Amino acid sequence: MFDKIIGFIGAGNMGSAMIGGILNASLVTTGQVIASAHSKETLDAIHSRFSIETTLSNETVAERSDILFLAVKPNKFDEVIPQIAPHVKSSCIIVSIAAGKTIAAIEEAFGKEIKLVRAMPNTPALVGEAMSALCVNAHVTEAELSEVQAIFNSFGKAEVVPESLIDAVVGVSGSSPAYVYLFIEAMADAAVADGMPRAQAYKFAAQSVYGAAKMVLETGRHPGELKDAVCSPGGTTIEAVAALERGGLRDTVITAQRACSKKSHDMSTAK
Repeated sequence: MFDKIIGFIGAGNMGSAMIGGILNASLVTTGQVIASAHSKETLDAIHSRFSIETTLSNETVAERSDILFLAVKPNKFDEVIPQIAPHVKSSCIIVSIAAGKTIAAIEEAFGKEIKLVRAMPNTPALVGEAMSALCVNAHVTEAELSEVQAIFNSFGKAEVVPESLIDAVVGVSGSSPAYVYLFIEAMADAAVADGMPRAQAYKFAAQSVYGAAKMVLETGRHPGELKDAVCSPGGTTIEAVAALERGGLRDTVITAQRACSKKSHDMSTAK
């Protein structure tokens, strides 16, 4: 268990998912978490759900926190950071989950030396299955990084990457749940066309995607090897794979994902 106060500025879907993961993993007690948001309705919901301290004051959260999560939208940074910068303790570890906000840009916005982790989680944090990437600035120690990584591991998996890979991370994990949802929806549509009830079709499609992903992670086998194991000679699966190849599935996924990564890069370099 951490002997620290963990603060959240912003308590929307991602912020609340992280709060839930931290508490479910017993990393801290409810008395060690404080959160702020722009509306009392949001704070009332968070307090009711987690029994943590809440406040409308971002400054209060900044003053109290040993680890401070900036979980607001990127367009709110110009408003929030000047508010909290004078109140952040020099020992505080700041964790940003904002897309398009580089370490250099955040450091410049604070205007002083800070300990900063730039993180990119994804929405499966809501069910404890996030994939998160962490990048750190020069002032974060190995021990501090381990603490932050433990927090992200409490609601999924987290790996440390150089900031140069963050745009690739946005493509492969940050935004990719949306691609997978499209795939699941298309699989379900096909099953419905073949006569299966809609709710049952979603369950069959989603569980199949979940199981296939678990096979990759737990067996350590190459995805192509696992695919080959399902494709019997002259069978149904190879017929489907051939149709997917004719439709350009791989090229479409690669092109779409790289477009996503380029957009992330463009957001980071926009003035």
